[in-house]
Amino acid sequence: MRLGAFEVAALSDGTADLPFTQLLNAPKANIEKALTKSFLKDPVESSFNGFLINTGSKLVLIDTGAGKLFGPTLGRLAANLQAAGYQPEQVDEIYITHMHPDHVGGLASDGKRVFPNAIVRVDQHDADFWLSAANLEAASKDDKGFFQGAMASLKPYIDAGQFKPFDGNTDLVPGIKAIAARGHTPGHSIYSVENQGQKLLLWGDLIHLGAMQFAAPDITIKFDTDNKSAAVQRKKAFAEAAANGYWVAAAHLSFPGIGHVRHEGKAYAWVPANYTAAR
Repeated sequence: MRLGAFEVAALSDGTADLPFTQLLNAPKANIEKALTKSFLKDPVESSFNGFLINTGSKLVLIDTGAGKLFGPTLGRLAANLQAAGYQPEQVDEIYITHMHPDHVGGLASDGKRVFPNAIVRVDQHDADFWLSAANLEAASKDDKGFFQGAMASLKPYIDAGQFKPFDGNTDLVPGIKAIAARGHTPGHSIYSVENQGQKLLLWGDLIHLGAMQFAAPDITIKFDTDNKSAAVQRKKAFAEAAANGYWVAAAHLSFPGIGHVRHEGKAYAWVPANYTAAR
């Protein structure tokens, strides 16, 4: 799609079945009712999306997919980037919303950089948390993989001097800036893209299940580092998007994950982008 003079491409990393009755912090019956209302059943085949922004002078990738860290149905982002007409070597900057494996796993393959010329940027709070040997040591057996995946994915870029964290709200390249939205992880960030009066906010993991969380934004997920802060950030993002009418995109809304948010009573509803052909 066009955003002013910018080009935005949604890149699918694939889909994976997520058991939301086990993952969301809500009664099972309530989750099942929300799924039934949207003609869904648990587990839900969920999208894993990344986004490529061509500003004309910079090629910027938001998140890299899972690579080999999240099972055989994911890891397709680099191939879909090529299908969109680009090569991994052309990517100038990579902005990570947060360092969970399904967002950083696509950075590296067999210990080598998939995007050899890219500078990788993420909030310093996430880097400090996920790249900490002490935190890895203290993590539960089930959580150690999150730290190990982040460390393995970032190491080739750190070694090459291509990892440059930022702290909070930061202008990155003309038209794109990071906005702190901490809660899902200690340094979770969203990215604002603006050109010629048009605006797109890339939400990362502010939302995981559109069938429930637009109507009930207080509902959190077990992957959150800080449930309370994550819910606050989600409600703030929903309110601003509904009030201002700009585009939004999210990593786990059904591909391509781009659309608008509108008020619906005291809650919100998702309006997917209308399909448009390039012409």
